[in-house]
Amino acid sequence: MNLLHQIEHWSITHNPRWLVVFRVLLGVCLFVRGILFLINLPDLQLQIDNSSLSSLDNSLWLAPIISWVHILGGTLITIGLFTRASVLAQIPIVLGAIIFINSTNGVYAVHSEFIFSIFILLLLIVFFVEGGGEISMDDYARRNLL
Repeated sequence: MNLLHQIEHWSITHNPRWLVVFRVLLGVCLFVRGILFLINLPDLQLQIDNSSLSSLDNSLWLAPIISWVHILGGTLITIGLFTRASVLAQIPIVLGAIIFINSTNGVYAVHSEFIFSIFILLLLIVFFVEGGGEISMDDYARRNLL
């Protein structure tokens, strides 16, 4: 627990306000991506079936779960509520997309999202360490409710 307290203290004292813009953009990107996945659920299921994830017994549940986790997590990251938990839920999904989906398509493919996925993963790692920041619901709850 000591390490978690050190990270929390460091993120409170070293979190610049301009980082909020990136947190909000990250949340909006994840939210929009979740909506697009939900609209095109058969296409997402086809990508999962064409990857090595199709060896799972019940891979049919992956596409709706991924969509809803992106929608809910993107919303929470945008407003800065339960930021670290939301980011932690997103990291395995984006990491799985990089390893299983984007790596099979190739980095230089016409519609490759490999670089975008890596950028999103890096932002998720940053906000896992940094937290919601000074302008967030997490900070409001810490200052006023706790």
